[in-house]
Order: sequence, then structure tokens, then C-alpha cells
Amino acid sequence: MFTGIVAAVGRIETVEPQQAGGADAGVRLTIEAGTLDLSDVAPGDSISIQGACMTATVIQGSRFTVDVSRESLNCTVGLDVPGDVNLEKALRANDRLGGHLVSGHVDGLGTVTFFGPVGESHELRIRAPRDIGRYLAFKGSVTVNGVSLTVNAVDDLAEGCEISINLIPHTVEVTTLKRLRAGSQVNLEIDLIARYVERMLSTSQDGYKSLK
Repeated sequence: MFTGIVAAVGRIETVEPQQAGGADAGVRLTIEAGTLDLSDVAPGDSISIQGACMTATVIQGSRFTVDVSRESLNCTVGLDVPGDVNLEKALRANDRLGGHLVSGHVDGLGTVTFFGPVGESHELRIRAPRDIGRYLAFKGSVTVNGVSLTVNAVDDLAEGCEISINLIPHTVEVTTLKRLRAGSQVNLEIDLIARYVERMLSTSQDGYKSLK
């Protein structure tokens, strides 16, 4: 589990195709962790990279490697090329929960329709597909490229919805969101609470009785 509070911006330095698996093979990433402290990270620990939970396999100084499956590559963006990435270590039981509960399981991709300054802040608008858009609500939480954000407005569309998010200067400064442009794709994860609410509403009373 994570909080969506980015701890550091690192950089994917190398992307190496896995030898076995052919067209279905994944890749091995070597990541420079930047200011992220890896002293308490061991092989097998989880690190969120652009909002996707990955397992560190090797730690060497300020660098670590992860293996990304083809399935994960198909469901995310930004994990198949060198470039800057948002990083967060897994949540510990005694940590502050500054954002919201984030699983690191990307639900799908959104497309940036607008990103620009509004007063002292920035407005970020993202178009989400219908299967994700139905979980997005005014003042609800959403994770964008691993960053916990609050939805300020929701505009329902035939093909999904467009959400508007306000980014304070600090968030823009310390994350990779500052590199977004109209047309950029982003990793989206919906709020965990929304999953359970839908499950409870979609399961009939008779269905609950049959589980007892």
C-alpha cells in the first residue's frame, strides 16, 4: 500500500527486454532513485513507480532494478522508456497517511486535455474512459502517475468523463506532473473506497444471504 505522496523523482536509466518470452516478454528497468533513501529497502520490497507497484529485485547504492511484465506494460504508460518517474516506498503501519490509501494497481489510462497555470496554481484536466469515469466524484480522490489528488469537478461525457484538478505549486515542483501536456497519457487509479461501494450496491440482498 502507498499514500500517493511522492517521496522523490527518480529516473529510468535503462530499459532491457527480457530474454525469455518472445513477444510476450517484459522488461528490466534500472532506476536512479534520486533523493529516495534506499537504505531500508531490500530485494522483494515494493516501490511505486509512476503509480504502479513494482518489486525491487536488486539494490546497488542509489539505483535499483525492477522487472515489469508485459501485462503491466500493456496497462500503464511511462515504464517502457528512459525518463523521470515519481517514486514512493511502500507504506509502513506507523507512517502518516498524508494522501489516501493507494494500492499501486493502475486501473487504466487517462488523457490530459489541458494543463496550465491558473492564478498561483495549475489546472489539470484529464479525460477518463467510462469504466474509470464512473468511479470519479466531486471532492473524491484519484491517483495520477502515483500522485494523490482531489477531483474539483467532473463533467460526464458519452465516452467517459473529464475531471478537473487543482495543483498547488509544491505538487508541480516535486513531481513529474509538471511535464504533462495536452495529449499526454497518465496512469489512473481510482479510490479503493469506490470499489467497495460499487460492490455493495451491485450485490443483491439475496446474494449476501447465499454467502452466509
